[in-house]
Amino acid sequence: MTNQLTFEGWVCPLPLRDQPNIVMGHGGGGKLSAELVEYLFLPAFKNDALDSLSDSAIISLPSETGRLAFSTDSYVVQPLFFPGGNIGELAVHGTVNDIAMSGAQPRYLSTGFIIEEGMPIAQLGQIVESMAEAARQAGVTIVTGDTKVVDKGHGDGLYINTAGFGLVPKGVTLGPDKAQAGDVVIVSGEIGVHGIAIMSVREGLTFETVIKSDTAPLHGLVADMLAVSPEIHVLRDPTRGGVASALNEIAVASQVGIKLDEQSLPVSPAVRAACEILGLDPMYVANEGKLIAIVPADVVEPILERMRQHPYGQQATIIGQVTADHAGMVVAKTGIGGTRIVDMQVGEQLPRIC
Repeated sequence: MTNQLTFEGWVCPLPLRDQPNIVMGHGGGGKLSAELVEYLFLPAFKNDALDSLSDSAIISLPSETGRLAFSTDSYVVQPLFFPGGNIGELAVHGTVNDIAMSGAQPRYLSTGFIIEEGMPIAQLGQIVESMAEAARQAGVTIVTGDTKVVDKGHGDGLYINTAGFGLVPKGVTLGPDKAQAGDVVIVSGEIGVHGIAIMSVREGLTFETVIKSDTAPLHGLVADMLAVSPEIHVLRDPTRGGVASALNEIAVASQVGIKLDEQSLPVSPAVRAACEILGLDPMYVANEGKLIAIVPADVVEPILERMRQHPYGQQATIIGQVTADHAGMVVAKTGIGGTRIVDMQVGEQLPRIC
């Protein structure tokens, strides 16, 4: 996909050509609204369920369908474009990953666009195209959606909501309350990358290498892990609040303690340097293409081996253990041999990053 879009490649009527920016009429439910849907959204997300433009999509599910996983999320990231991605593909990956963390294979998504008056249609088109490509690569279909336009100065350019569902395989039961003493804690790769990619743009930070967001769909990695053993206890994607907040939620839900080895946490030199400059702890910085897995000790090695064979799990690492001690708390063994409490984050380290 190119960075710049032009109207010349679109089969588009004159009103869109004559209105290069979003105007309030695009959200009024009239001709401009219809043209935006017909000539921008429908070609990008084209499929039979969406083409009917009904108030709700009718989806045929396999006859053997057992349980459904359903999730929704909203994306208000600034800037809309960042190293390694943009708000559109982030919205797809985020909901795909939320569904995948229940062990499900994502199938269908809905999407809602809240667009600020004055947004360039070419920029919106670029986001929509990347969103469609992300859905195709993830093997999911966007089957229904909605568009609203808000007054200039009230929408930060664009907000996106996505919801979706997937199918949970038989015999798979995951949840934040399933962690048990003796389990092992795994992270699928280097942490803090997405949050620092966003902050590097905002703060004008430069490094020897560009820090790109890790945004990615993780359901394929999850499927590979479950193929090794369906006895995985917990999967989480540590987005807002990072690894620390996700593990605190698990510790509270399962009423167990979690002990981390701080030196085992995979943090790239660039992310570590940026965190030092900004005064941030990498454990609290958001990720968009990493997962935490809590698995029984007797299956950890084969699961690690399979994860490292997947493109999104090549740096999978054991970072700690689940313990019966200090229930509801996360602690970390420091590099100098001490122990510190890794508490739940009170506020936001990084505003508006997903």
